[in-house]
Amino acid sequence: MTDKPLILDADGTLLRTDMLWEGIWKGLGTDPLATLRAFAMIGDRAAFKAEIARIAPLRVDLLPVHEEVLALARTAQEEGREVALASASDRTLAEPLAAHHGLHPVFATDTDENLKGEAKARALVAAYGAGGFDYAGDNRCDRAVWDVADHAIVVGRAGGAAQGLTRVTRIESGWSPRAVLKALRPHQWVKNVLLFLPMIAAHAFYLETFLAVCLGVVSFSAAASCIYIVNDLLDIEADRQHVKKCKRPFAAGTVPIPVGMGVCAGLGAIALGVAAHLSLKMVAVVAFYMALSLAYSLRLKRLRWVDIAILAALYTLRVVAGAAASGVYASLYMLIFIFPIFIALGSVKRMTELALARDDGPLPGRDYTRKDMGALLKLSLVGAIGALVIFLLYSSSAQGRALYPDQWLLWMALLPIAGWLYRMIRLGYMGRMDYDPIVFTMTDIRGLGYLMIALSLMFYAAGLWGAWFTRLFGT
Repeated sequence: MTDKPLILDADGTLLRTDMLWEGIWKGLGTDPLATLRAFAMIGDRAAFKAEIARIAPLRVDLLPVHEEVLALARTAQEEGREVALASASDRTLAEPLAAHHGLHPVFATDTDENLKGEAKARALVAAYGAGGFDYAGDNRCDRAVWDVADHAIVVGRAGGAAQGLTRVTRIESGWSPRAVLKALRPHQWVKNVLLFLPMIAAHAFYLETFLAVCLGVVSFSAAASCIYIVNDLLDIEADRQHVKKCKRPFAAGTVPIPVGMGVCAGLGAIALGVAAHLSLKMVAVVAFYMALSLAYSLRLKRLRWVDIAILAALYTLRVVAGAAASGVYASLYMLIFIFPIFIALGSVKRMTELALARDDGPLPGRDYTRKDMGALLKLSLVGAIGALVIFLLYSSSAQGRALYPDQWLLWMALLPIAGWLYRMIRLGYMGRMDYDPIVFTMTDIRGLGYLMIALSLMFYAAGLWGAWFTRLFGT
């Protein structure tokens, strides 16, 4: 047992995140122009950190911590030892963080000096003397501090900087590929089955068409995951206040922000590269989807009602992408039909979030409260009824009559479609579905049954079942 002070680094040591990166991404979400202007000061690290902290003050009580490091601090305090915080983050962030966790005193970056590496070592030696303290850190630059500490506590691998130290305690930390995969939200890729709609609607059941659409799905999945990462980085603080989203990798601190940024850049390159292999039209659709998604993440999702329209547009772009990938014509009727469906599903998404919210306040990062449930229900019903009316009009159009000779069967398909829409709206209003209605649909057996019945009736109306039966059995 020792009575020497225990000094904790903040970013990556006490915290499972980095406050500078947190501030940059919060600033990009709340005041992007000011944040980008702040990068002109990046040559002066202390001034840059101070400006980012001014633009985007953080909720330090929400920042994820290394529980083992915090337990080490609590044990030291119970033994009567001084436990201090020494951080390269700006003092305006370090002091509230230390106060929240009961740490004192605080050594931090101010406008005169960036307290990192040698500078931190000098400050701690001046306060406690060489060998007069134990120090917990996680970075290569912490080697300068460990060299003048009595005992080194190394969190994670520290870039191999702890080699050669004699008095060392190691605490495991780091990220895993599985956590990165979770950040990509692969379960959301099921939305990209929408790319197959133009092929199905045009009855273009050819191998080359199918393979082209599959490549389109790869491109759109990479693009969507790229934007999901951006969205999660912009929404870290709001996600930490959400009943389920708080478990997302960046919100929980299980994947470092710089790792997420690198993966994001790679996914963007894959999305555009695969799209370029298909066609220039596909590149344009994917690029527009990513740009609109970015605008949604930065600003549009915070605008009540506008966000639902943008969600519907993003879903509809998947159908446009399916046409661009395969070269199949997507009729205007199809786009007009599916857009109000997605308006209804966007409203269902918000109703679900409100039904499952912890209190009556606005949704984190959104401008909806439970008082909006009635208006959202009406909007979802308008979208559903509008889609059914458009479907009925399409069945009487020249194109509809040409593709579906048995028109009465096409009208019958309206019944299961209406049943599915009613089920989605009812479950969303009651809060009995996943936060994303499309993802929920892919696992909802009854809902899938409605859609399969509708699709089968449409195939009968088109005469496809008979044609396939004849091709298979030759009679």
